[in-house]
Amino acid sequence: MSNNQSLRANELRARLNHPVIDSDGHWVEFGPQLTDYLKRVGGSRALEGFKSRPTEVWHLTIPLAERRERRLDQPVWWGTPTRNTLDRATAMLPRLLYQRLDELGFDFVVLYPSAGLRTPFIADAELRQLTCRAFNTFSAELFAEYKDRLTPAAVIPMHTPREAIEELEYAVRELGLKVAMMASLIRRPIRSSRPNPRYNEWLDVLALDSEFDYDPVWRKCVELGIAPTFHSVSKGVGTRVSPSNAVYNHIGHFGVAGEAVCKALFLGGVTRRFPNLQFAFLEGGVGWACMLYSDLIGHWKKRNPLALAEIDPANLDREGLIRLFQQYGTKGAAEHADYLRDEPREPSPRTADPDISLDDFAACGIEHPEDIRELFVPHFYFGCEADDPVNAWAFYPNVNPFAARLRAVFGSDIGHFDVPDMTQVLPEAYELVEQELIDEADFRDFVFTNPIRLWAGSNREFFRGTAIEVEAAKVLNSV
Repeated sequence: MSNNQSLRANELRARLNHPVIDSDGHWVEFGPQLTDYLKRVGGSRALEGFKSRPTEVWHLTIPLAERRERRLDQPVWWGTPTRNTLDRATAMLPRLLYQRLDELGFDFVVLYPSAGLRTPFIADAELRQLTCRAFNTFSAELFAEYKDRLTPAAVIPMHTPREAIEELEYAVRELGLKVAMMASLIRRPIRSSRPNPRYNEWLDVLALDSEFDYDPVWRKCVELGIAPTFHSVSKGVGTRVSPSNAVYNHIGHFGVAGEAVCKALFLGGVTRRFPNLQFAFLEGGVGWACMLYSDLIGHWKKRNPLALAEIDPANLDREGLIRLFQQYGTKGAAEHADYLRDEPREPSPRTADPDISLDDFAACGIEHPEDIRELFVPHFYFGCEADDPVNAWAFYPNVNPFAARLRAVFGSDIGHFDVPDMTQVLPEAYELVEQELIDEADFRDFVFTNPIRLWAGSNREFFRGTAIEVEAAKVLNSV
């Protein structure tokens, strides 16, 4: 919570000379209402699909000893605030949220679902597509009369490009939705006759080594004016499978999921092929992105095609190395120096495939390290919660390579457990200014300018008819 309890969100908003856009709030579905709607719109099959993908809370019905045996992770339980009755109702009732926006200090909010986050991951293809269609229809109708200040995200299944394109078309053209949450880290079975003994499934990151070519999906996003956004999780996979500690599994899992897809989009050359497309990774903060951006530059400097000559075994002067061993080697080294002459050479990807490229950055077409900045910074946006002090890192050009300012966007996460008081979210975000970690201009970028670039970068009509249409047009006209 904010240390400045005396500062109210509406008072802070009145002091600002720009609107505040919340790029990642959450609404909490009311179970009976959602159930009735899914059944009415999609029939019993849509309801069956929704129920087939339960939250991991069911793990808590299993004794800890059995969770350890089965390696079932302990999930985060009690995921929504309860003591604050008004806030609980606000997350569940669009009309109440709409009426309280001024009190919260928000001019416009992009809303993601809660239970609906899991619908694009339903295993059965027919049920998955049917349930996503019904859920998106529900979202569109629920928020239709509040669209000047609230806009919900469509949930887009990504198991195949075809189903993604079909749902994007329907969500945008038929329902009028403007935000799309794309599924990622798709779990796919390993079907090889010689399976990896450590795994029986793998995670598809969509843009690199996928079973499918997702370029048609990105092309459709450009056509429809949609910025692909990702709100996927990585708890329950990899190292985040503690059977006993939910915090261990939860910390960093959104960032890890975002990094996996962001890295794939970059190294897969997607930002090179689609220069007008913006992507957003939500709720993971920006710290991981600053590290990824720096690491990509560092790795390119050490592993671009010319730099690889420094570590190519073919360039080793074996006879010269033997002489040095014979001259300076201690007992056990000098005597065996001749081994170096016939030492097996370290394999490379060409060992099994002679014609394969050794350039891991080939799809990016990078000629200079500065190219990485141009292919990374303008295309990627990172959802940051108010209480994360690392948000300031995005605005430090003296730290980020080539004076980059990464595009962090403010996300409140209202509706979920980490926001016990909705009225303190904006003051908490502003503490970075009060503590002189960022300045007023940085804060304006964080809560206003960067969100405008994200949401309207591919669709200049995004804010038409909204409460901030005039202010958004000024930003877009200045770009």
